[in-house]
Amino acid sequence: MPESAAILSRSKAFAALPPEWPHDVLASNARLAAEATLVVLDDDPTGTQTVRDVPVVTVWDVATLTEELRAAPACFYILTNSRSLTAAASRDLHLELSRNLAEAARHTHRRITVASRSDSTLRGHFPLETDTLAEVLGPFDLTLLSPYFEAGGRYTLEDTHYVADGDRLVPAAETPFARDAAFGYRSSYLPAWIEEKSGGRLRAAEVASISLQLIREGGPDAVTRHLLGLPKGSVCVVNACAPRDIEVVAAATLAVERAGRLLVFRTAAALVAARIGQSPAGLLATDDFLQDRSTGGLIMVGSYVPKTTAQLQRLLETTALEAIELDVAALLDPARRPAALHDSSNRLNAALRSGRHAVVYTSRALIAGPDATASLDIGRRVSTALTAILQTLAVRPCFLVAKGGITSSDLATAGLGVKRAVVRGQLLPGVPVWRLGTESRYPNLDYVVFPGNVGDDNALADAFSRLTRSTRSSHS
Repeated sequence: MPESAAILSRSKAFAALPPEWPHDVLASNARLAAEATLVVLDDDPTGTQTVRDVPVVTVWDVATLTEELRAAPACFYILTNSRSLTAAASRDLHLELSRNLAEAARHTHRRITVASRSDSTLRGHFPLETDTLAEVLGPFDLTLLSPYFEAGGRYTLEDTHYVADGDRLVPAAETPFARDAAFGYRSSYLPAWIEEKSGGRLRAAEVASISLQLIREGGPDAVTRHLLGLPKGSVCVVNACAPRDIEVVAAATLAVERAGRLLVFRTAAALVAARIGQSPAGLLATDDFLQDRSTGGLIMVGSYVPKTTAQLQRLLETTALEAIELDVAALLDPARRPAALHDSSNRLNAALRSGRHAVVYTSRALIAGPDATASLDIGRRVSTALTAILQTLAVRPCFLVAKGGITSSDLATAGLGVKRAVVRGQLLPGVPVWRLGTESRYPNLDYVVFPGNVGDDNALADAFSRLTRSTRSSHS
């Protein structure tokens, strides 16, 4: 197939598909998943957006991993934040992590499966990260690539990955995500994308796939037979356009592992919930948040993707809060940076102390470096500035929303000292809420991890409304 693809009508394309597999497999998935632990290596915190009551750790020493595995959970996450790193740094991280994970598994005699969770719009260090895991935890019989993510409108059809825009299905390579300064790409057809990202080492013609016809007409048994028949070392694309599709694939992977095969996943968030048998739950209730209502709440926006910019603009247009813009050019200038941080910190503390809600956001003009490494460095410096402001807080905010993957990771680990949290559920579809651990700067704070590219233009304003609805009279 050609690397380019046409824009489709979602309603027409989905109407032409076979009916979904009619049988619920989640209960069976949950039973089988309990036999081992799915360890999700998350390259930014947004990958927790489909699960609930699942631990997240931000450190990976042997003692920490042993403690998690000793509890024999069906799943836990390790936040690596590797999407903010260079390729070399990500490789070093994954070598260390996989060695520690192997040792912890030996200590506890717990069987593990590893999922490398990354972006549903194909940005990240692939195949470097799964290749590095294979050096220690492999060799793997099969690598499954599954970027499907319903809440974000990410679908894979005929081996081509699409991003929904209303009723339009736009090939991923035709979206702004494909022009990412660090992780850009040309191909929406995933076998060609794999060849592109591997520098030709993995040939498109040799990439296998699981078709929607097989998933919907044959169910888990047919998909299991298909996977068992693939040559060892194969890379396989997962097609999915509905939650039941990914649940069927998850059921098949559990059966394949029971047959003795060793799998590794490069996946968006949907497959994780399907593997452990969690069905979509209702959103968290608004009254579950805001423990300390004497101070204002805080939204910090570092993501620069167009979706975030549109959401931020709508938030500023429709809500009354203290709006503090950080000039990125000033943050990157050593002579201007201290004053910019000092002024912003003073304004923020004054607002929160008086009970007013605030949003701190970076200026919207993207400043990119001449190459991927330089662009990642700029992103780190900006994220460090946001973290520095968070560290100067003199009062505990009544809620904290972090917008963007790298932003939310750095704010949690460097800004709040989080080493362990538990995913409570979702504030909005695809927007997870963490309950922070007792070791953190603000124990038991509900921390909203808001991905940069999730939701419609109203989503950030909707999140703010849900978080403040029960206190609007006192914080108006």
